[in-house]
Amino acid sequence: MKRFKLKNKLARFATHAILILFTIIAVYPVLQVVTISLRQADRLLSTSLEIIPDNATLNAYVELFTNRPFLLWTANSAFVSFVVTLTGVVLASMAGYAFSRFNFLGKKFGLLSLLVTQMFPATMLLLPLYIMMIYLGLINTYIGIIVVYSATALPFCVWTMKGYYDTIPFSLEEAARIDGCNQFQAFYKIILPLAAPALVITGLFSFMAAWSEYIVAAQVLQDTKLWTLPLGLKSFESNMTTEWGLYGAASFIVMIPVVALFLLLSRWLVSGLTLGSVKG
Repeated sequence: MKRFKLKNKLARFATHAILILFTIIAVYPVLQVVTISLRQADRLLSTSLEIIPDNATLNAYVELFTNRPFLLWTANSAFVSFVVTLTGVVLASMAGYAFSRFNFLGKKFGLLSLLVTQMFPATMLLLPLYIMMIYLGLINTYIGIIVVYSATALPFCVWTMKGYYDTIPFSLEEAARIDGCNQFQAFYKIILPLAAPALVITGLFSFMAAWSEYIVAAQVLQDTKLWTLPLGLKSFESNMTTEWGLYGAASFIVMIPVVALFLLLSRWLVSGLTLGSVKG
């Protein structure tokens, strides 16, 4: 009995030690970014290991909000990310439901096509998409960048929603139909609330696809007034110098909405909400 308790304690200690080690590895780059943003004279490297350096200053943050259009870039990114997230959640929730619940001509081909598109990165599709947007007059517009982001994020989102709908018992919809609901009412009143974890994953993926993307935005958005945050941060770099203090301050601020959104929605990232929904 004592040997079992000792092994249990050693296992718990080893588990916590590994978790602490990987936490330090994950947090250390963030602390380095904060340190760089507090240094003077845009210094990137230092021999000091202090998180808050000597003569720390908030000049980079003041410069960011007073003399740079950082708030404009943030508003542009927030608008684009919100529209892409809303588009991804709405279209993926309905398309995934159709692929999960209905049999129609071309269903397998459609699912396979969505899967194949995930094999190609968005940068490989940039040239044909760019040519299409030129013909459609969508270059240097928010509509163009939103269409590209939504198109690249939807395949994964549709497959995620389809896979989660498959785990929800069809008997729940049958019971709703018997109670007087039509197909659409059964979908949004019964199935959609149970699919909350998949909706959260879809929303987070769509948001991340738009919030931090640079390559496509650099080709589509050429007007500085339309720049998103990645394009704005790139402007801190020039041929001769790089404003590392502004880079660090902006990078830290850009990270906050993503972390806050994840923490806010983390409780929905738990599967198994349908357990016990059907009485045996």
